Amino acid sequence: MTEKTILEKNSMLVREFDKYILEHPEFADCIPDDALVVIQLEGDEEFNAWAREAAQIAGEGHHIAFVNVMDIKPVRSRIEKLEVILKK
Repeated sequence: MTEKTILEKNSMLVREFDKYILEHPEFADCIPDDALVVIQLEGDEEFNAWAREAAQIAGEGHHIAFVNVMDIKPVRSRIEKLEVILKK
């Protein structure tokens, strides 16, 4: 996996985690305010190792909260209806 792919995956997971917290604010109560949140994706050891290594560098002196994502749905379009108009 390239560094770019890992960074894109991390960005996507952070966005999804933010959405989850907005929908389930009680989940955030167990995470200290000064904590560095490190997302771990079940079954993706290469990404998880990268995230743990980044956390060791960035999280010195802070709590580190590991969030294990055990299941995530595929990204889907939110478009419910569309039409195509062709012109020559």
